[in-house]
Amino acid sequence: MSLVVLGLQTTMVGIGVFWSLALTGFCVLTAALTATISDQVPVGQRGYVSGWISAPQAIGIILGVSLVTYVFVGALVGYTAMAVLLVLLVLPFLFLPDAVLPPHLRERMTFRGVIEGLWISPREHPDFGWTLLSRVLVNFGNAFGTSLLLYFLEFGLHDEHADDDLLVLILIYMVFVIIASLALGRLSDRLGRRKAFVFVSSALQGVAALLLAFVPELSVAMVAAGLLGLGYGCFLSVDQALATQVLPDPENRGKDLGIMNIATAVPQAMAPLFGAAIVAALGGFVGLFVLSGVFAFAGALAVARVKAVR
Repeated sequence: MSLVVLGLQTTMVGIGVFWSLALTGFCVLTAALTATISDQVPVGQRGYVSGWISAPQAIGIILGVSLVTYVFVGALVGYTAMAVLLVLLVLPFLFLPDAVLPPHLRERMTFRGVIEGLWISPREHPDFGWTLLSRVLVNFGNAFGTSLLLYFLEFGLHDEHADDDLLVLILIYMVFVIIASLALGRLSDRLGRRKAFVFVSSALQGVAALLLAFVPELSVAMVAAGLLGLGYGCFLSVDQALATQVLPDPENRGKDLGIMNIATAVPQAMAPLFGAAIVAALGGFVGLFVLSGVFAFAGALAVARVKAVR
């Protein structure tokens, strides 16, 4: 419903309100999907299944950009089409057998209980804490490296074809996200290892960010886009599998994975604002991409502290 109404908006306030409502719905949907992985998927298949949740997001971005760029339809028709597709593509999930908690085992939900449940002591559950910190850092690093690429092309490289070249970078990035999330998620399952994949994928994104910082050329940006996609695609699938294996309480997996999802959503939402301030303060993009690399490398170091999962 929010996507349909979004297509009718002509003001920034209207766009902000209904896009926020749409994002709220997507976050609820994602929480249910990720909780189902922990509930129903064996540990040895979670990397591959997580890849099949991550890869379609990249495919959707490619198709969405293509729809906006090459298929000349109005905003209302375009957003309505996406709304209809969203509902249709979620329908198969309703046929998944799902264990329902008996009423007598359900805890009464209170506002205080929900707020208190958001705190998970990193001292009592250090593996959860390190995984959460790693996810926050890597997602900030990725968002710093990708969210302002258009302005980097326009004002950093003075690219006269910035819009077209941005589409090329997005395509390269997303193709590698798709390949990495599926192939490396499955390889992680077969080898029975998570930390090494998350560590390398985080470090790879750091290398890509430093390339953007110190070799500001379009051809290098294409290589960096591929490395960013390869690293982030692997991170999306394997880190999700890792997260399901460090949860503190089996009875609260949905809530705990919801906290993990916050660690993905908040950096992606806040990084463009912080990134723009960094570029303005430093008078260029070098500082932004260096910071992106620092966050990615820090995320790699954080996941290395996880003890319970190989």
